[in-house]
Amino acid sequence: MSERLRPRDLAFLAAESPSTPMHNATVEIFDPGDSGFDYDRLLELIEDRISFVPRYRQRIQTVPGRLANPVWVDDEDFDLAYHVRRSALPRPGSLDQLRELVARIISRPLDRSRPLWEMYFVEGLADGQVALLSKSHQVLVDGVDTVDLGQVLLDVSERPKELGGDEWRAGRRVSPAGLLVDAVRDSVREPGTVVDTVRSRTGALVRCADSATRRTSRVVNGLTGRDPERETPINGPLSQQRRVVTVRTDLADYRTVRKVHGGTVNDVVLATVTGALRAWLMARSESLRGLRQIRAVVPISVIDEELEATSLGSQIAAHFVDLPVGEPSPVVRLHQVSYSFLAHKETGRGVAANRLAGIAGFAPTTFHAIGSRVAATEARRGFQVSVTNVPGPQSPLYAAGARMVATYPVHPLLPGHALAIGVTSYDGHVYYGVTADRDLLPDADLFGHCLREALDELVDTATGVRPRVPRGRKRGSRDGQKPPKVAPEP
Repeated sequence: MSERLRPRDLAFLAAESPSTPMHNATVEIFDPGDSGFDYDRLLELIEDRISFVPRYRQRIQTVPGRLANPVWVDDEDFDLAYHVRRSALPRPGSLDQLRELVARIISRPLDRSRPLWEMYFVEGLADGQVALLSKSHQVLVDGVDTVDLGQVLLDVSERPKELGGDEWRAGRRVSPAGLLVDAVRDSVREPGTVVDTVRSRTGALVRCADSATRRTSRVVNGLTGRDPERETPINGPLSQQRRVVTVRTDLADYRTVRKVHGGTVNDVVLATVTGALRAWLMARSESLRGLRQIRAVVPISVIDEELEATSLGSQIAAHFVDLPVGEPSPVVRLHQVSYSFLAHKETGRGVAANRLAGIAGFAPTTFHAIGSRVAATEARRGFQVSVTNVPGPQSPLYAAGARMVATYPVHPLLPGHALAIGVTSYDGHVYYGVTADRDLLPDADLFGHCLREALDELVDTATGVRPRVPRGRKRGSRDGQKPPKVAPEP
């Protein structure tokens, strides 16, 4: 018997629209060196590892008459070359060109008639580097039955482990009559598993009073119901196109700030995001008098038996924090963010960053996928932006012998949310992946500049360097890029 989709997964499918595709993505950049890492080698690597994530060879099959939840079935026409695609930039390709390509690809919904994932091998980057862009639907990667494919592709050494693959054959095709029989059998054994069905013509769900239905309704209402509590420049009706901004910073800077001012690296990351939002709003000549805070949801890893278990050794819960964008002092902003996490730290449920980073494989890709699911279920809580920060290993990882030199998470946008921020620390750096609506945030690149400036400002307070211009400063960032013009505070 095939596995039936759970109610919360149906909710993600019901809420998906052309302007809100529900897939997560990751951009990873590799230096092939002498490894010979190319498209064909990537195909071989995936064939060797895909047996660890069998859901990646399954598609969604609806039940005739939609009398029960759809089921996962083996794709009898599975074609790995369809899912793993080859692309290229004009040599020498720049990071800006890569970001534009990624933005176009993530704007397109996945084909629901096939397994819900795609991967692109992008050649032509400067210095002989290549990039992998992977995107997987939120119903595919739940951290319970399925982890992200990227988690099983990477090794801790240049010599890849040969796991041997498998002799996979698609399971027997289930006939419409067989699907109906299974639905009836399930309804008798476990009535709660079939009470909710997506109505394709209306997008509505059949509701009842049991707990499974309440969870489903929470997700659907969150994704399609109430607008954010407060109108801000980062909220509004979304277009079907996206922008992607990537920022690479040094982990040592965050540790320097933490050592002097206390808190955690996560606190420093959120203070950096807060400072960037503040500077970006000021650069847009937005008045901060009526906007002192921006409410963010920050998925965090906890130990909580009441939450759904994951295969990663912890659960993921939503934490809400008001980012003090109206506060001019970077140190005060940091302390306010740290204080918002104090109660959580005192519960003892928190999971240390070094424990998360030590999980086998590159777990951040899976944690980001779960984090975006958590944010979606909490959309009714009236936040304006989601920020997911996941600690990764601080030693290099490899794909078929090619060293990964950068990784950027790319989160989906929720309805009415024009900005989402993913953060991953890896091998001595902190990588920001910013997803923005192309029409609502045409100046998303400016936000990337503001992230660097906000971090510089915090580092200055920790190293005794007096900021030359404390607010709306014009000095250049550390990588020599031209700074944005920042308007004075109104």
